[in-house]
Amino acid sequence: MSARLQLALDQVDLHRALRVAHEAVRAGDLILEVGTPLLKAEGLDAVRKLREAFPKHEIVCDAKTMDAGRLELETAAKAGATTMTVLGVASDSTIEDCVEAGRNYGIRVLVDLLGCPDPVARALFAAEAGADAVNVHCPIDEQVRGGDPFETLRQVRAAVAIPVTVAGGITPKTAPEAISAGADVIIVGGAITKARDAEAATAAMLEAMASGVPGESEMADRVSSKDGIRGLLAQVSTPNVSDAMHRAPGWHGLHLTEPDAHVVGQAVTCRTVPGDWAKPVEAIDVCGEGDVLVIDAGGVPPAVWGELATNSAVNRGLAGVIVLGAIRDTRDIAKLGLPVFARTTASNAGEPKGFGEINVTLRVDGVEVRPGDWIVGDADGVMVVPQAKAVEIANRAMYCLEAENRIRAEIRDGGETLAKVVDLYKWEKKVVGGARD
Repeated sequence: MSARLQLALDQVDLHRALRVAHEAVRAGDLILEVGTPLLKAEGLDAVRKLREAFPKHEIVCDAKTMDAGRLELETAAKAGATTMTVLGVASDSTIEDCVEAGRNYGIRVLVDLLGCPDPVARALFAAEAGADAVNVHCPIDEQVRGGDPFETLRQVRAAVAIPVTVAGGITPKTAPEAISAGADVIIVGGAITKARDAEAATAAMLEAMASGVPGESEMADRVSSKDGIRGLLAQVSTPNVSDAMHRAPGWHGLHLTEPDAHVVGQAVTCRTVPGDWAKPVEAIDVCGEGDVLVIDAGGVPPAVWGELATNSAVNRGLAGVIVLGAIRDTRDIAKLGLPVFARTTASNAGEPKGFGEINVTLRVDGVEVRPGDWIVGDADGVMVVPQAKAVEIANRAMYCLEAENRIRAEIRDGGETLAKVVDLYKWEKKVVGGARD
């Protein structure tokens, strides 16, 4: 029997989940899953509505039960689910209770091995207890680092005879390998739910699964290397980066010599006083190709940067310059093609006295930047991505972009407003006692 595809509907709005499901099922046979976020947001009504819309499809209720297994199995079954998940880290009695209840109410029990210290041992227990299947989560970190994310899957597959499902950032590129490792069901979320066209994305996944040949995906590969970070950050905007950092602020209101520029690179930092251009010019020699020079010059004139310094930066291969102070020669700088951001402009420069430091931590307007931090700049401003969190933030920023792409498609194709597409009125903070919290 060939592997099957399970679509994890992890949105928090039921109408959006139903829309994706309707698009996806047009591409072929698949199992539909009420993901945990959707279940928490909409309750078992999500299962009921999905059952009404798709009366012949298998429906998984991803409850991730930890306790009260019998009651949760019963309610999920009565709502229309054909399978419900219980966590492998739950007690033995809870898993056994779920299995017994599943037999009574005609619902399959899937034991999710997420977080289990010994997933193979827990899979063996689940099989002996009578569970219908077990689920293995494959670490995305291993996928992007070139490791073997399906090693646990292989071990579990070798240990048990019951079906094994697999989840964890799987795309058409990685699905064939997951099947080769022993997966009976491939669980896919974002690669379909965030796609502009869920039908086309589902078709691509089914084709890759059937042919065994890695396919193309609209979703970007997640990264861990320096080059990978640069590549992802080059695709996202500063608003995407801010959203990925929980709406963190950046530097705003800057002049940009190249209005359409998008700057990405690691920071070389410089502190000087207004008008003293010695340290900024010396800092060029410290920069490597692709770096971004960040200069704290007090935010006011005289200028510490001009056309001659820009020529030097171009020769050095810099990706851009951020001057939190004044620049001059802006028309000539624009002709050189190197993006330069500045707090202000001025005709007059100061004298090169050499005050200041290079490659020190800068704190300007509540934003901190250290040498080696990643800089992303565009027409909306400049964001600083701490080097220690660059992998996480770059990946999260891409997630934000992909989510926006799907919302954009829903607005365009459905003719709806943004407020209606994202159920803004439902998710507004509720008024308590006549005033907002």
